Amino acid sequence: MRSFQHTANPARVIFGAGTLSQLPDEIGRLGLSRVLVLATPEQEAGAQSLAGKLGARAAGVFSGARMHTPEETTEQAMAKAAEIRADGLVAVGGGSTTGLAKAIALRTNLPQIVAPTTYAGSEMTPILGETRAGKKTTLTSPKVLPEVVIYDVELTLSLPVAISVASGMNAIAHAVEALYARETNPIVSMMAEEAIAAMARSLPTIAKDPKEMEARGEALYAAWLAGVCLGSVGMALHHKLCHTLGGLFGLPHAETHAAVLPHALAYNAPAAPEAIARINRALGPRNAPSALFELAKSLAAKMALRDLGMPDDGVDRTVELALTNPYWNPRPLEREPLRTMLQNALEGRSP
Repeated sequence: MRSFQHTANPARVIFGAGTLSQLPDEIGRLGLSRVLVLATPEQEAGAQSLAGKLGARAAGVFSGARMHTPEETTEQAMAKAAEIRADGLVAVGGGSTTGLAKAIALRTNLPQIVAPTTYAGSEMTPILGETRAGKKTTLTSPKVLPEVVIYDVELTLSLPVAISVASGMNAIAHAVEALYARETNPIVSMMAEEAIAAMARSLPTIAKDPKEMEARGEALYAAWLAGVCLGSVGMALHHKLCHTLGGLFGLPHAETHAAVLPHALAYNAPAAPEAIARINRALGPRNAPSALFELAKSLAAKMALRDLGMPDDGVDRTVELALTNPYWNPRPLEREPLRTMLQNALEGRSP
């Protein structure tokens, strides 16, 4: 008989097509009247348009969200929130925008409504990653959980194929690591396997036809499941490496996950046979690390960390930081195997 614990994080989830139209009702349901709309610089026009539709309920827009949530960006956004006397946050965007909302909420307790436009999954987790002086650290707190998450498939239709692929592989990484996390349980494992299968089915169709609504819906569904997995159990080597690489070299978050995932899984495979079996069921009876590598490569993802901006002399620095305060991992961390694994990822070799 199995023994396990499962924590279901509270959240109101609205899923479908055109569901962003329910945002005014959700603002009212939370009793908010002066929300701050958050976005990246690239999504400023959309944020301004949304604020216009909200009328007086939108007190302002901050469009400076940045990758890896630098603390200085959070401070700037908090100053804006204080200036307009914001009583809530609306984040429409990917992981950078969601991360900024969570960082503000941690410090102010302002309620959040998040509408994801990518497959990052951060909106379903109590986890916040922040960067200070080139070092990315993570914390877990229920204070950063959004009150409402609005999944609108229509928001993902304009997501470029390259970003869709990287973001989708990032979601698969959440599900893969949930399968061998220390806190994994049967409920999370079922969701993780389904998330991997659904995302792997949908990404090739999206690559051929980015406007295909059914595939976009399945990918967003997979991202939601993967986000729940990420928020329910701890992560391991893969996420430690990606956070380290992001903080050290400013590598793009989702693209780094896509490149590192097959190698991290290959490292852990000998110690995680049940996880490998589930991944093989989701992807087909193949070598799981190689199957993930070939899936991402077939979708034109960059599989060499060198191509994402990692310097050739960065392997040893990454290994040192990965061995410092390491995450729990099913296989003990060993310097030379880690170094070999990262060298392969740097050069884009198949695991």
